[in-house]
Amino acid sequence: MSVSMPGGDALDWRPKAVVFDCDGLLVDTEPCWTVGETELFRRRGRGFGDAEKALLIGRSLADASVTLAEEFGEQGRERELIEELLVLVREAVAAGARVMPGARELVEFSAGRLPIAVASNSPRALMDVALERGGFAGTFEVSIAADEIASPKPAPDMYLEACRRLGVEPGDALAFEDSSTGVRSARAAGVRCVGVPTLVNHSLEADWVWPSLADPYLVAWAESW
Repeated sequence: MSVSMPGGDALDWRPKAVVFDCDGLLVDTEPCWTVGETELFRRRGRGFGDAEKALLIGRSLADASVTLAEEFGEQGRERELIEELLVLVREAVAAGARVMPGARELVEFSAGRLPIAVASNSPRALMDVALERGGFAGTFEVSIAADEIASPKPAPDMYLEACRRLGVEPGDALAFEDSSTGVRSARAAGVRCVGVPTLVNHSLEADWVWPSLADPYLVAWAESW
């Protein structure tokens, strides 16, 4: 069965395993990150808008800490800045993060047919809060957080490790990502990738791009797996 797409294209390839990002893809934590980031900037007398958000979205905590230190002129305080930010974000996630449209259905559908994993550039403590808030606790066979691997996204290590644990070759796996950092990580590992952009008008160089996990063409493709 091939799935016909707008414009006449068809999706004939089928994955043997699926790896999902978490923040901004399964659970709408980006507003929570924005709440935390806005407060962090406010405490330093700075505003926080689209330009500042673009500097941080999808970045590893290590990379984000360097960017923040440069923005604030606080070089040498990278660790303290990230710890301050994580406290603010955890509070926001626990209080108000919501599951993304179509996320729970797609994950449950995939879990019934294929090995699945979640791989996040967030640390374990924050990822677990987000997954629990979204109703995904205990759902994934494999879960990998950024503080559990030497080189997080955009390095390929996280996807390579997820595929190793799932018992599939990278070329047989499919990634779901919402940021360019995540897409680069998947593609560097040789994993095909579906991009679902978090930011409006944010282009992703993924193999396929859909506006939502609930998009009917994406759902139709998933039903053919």
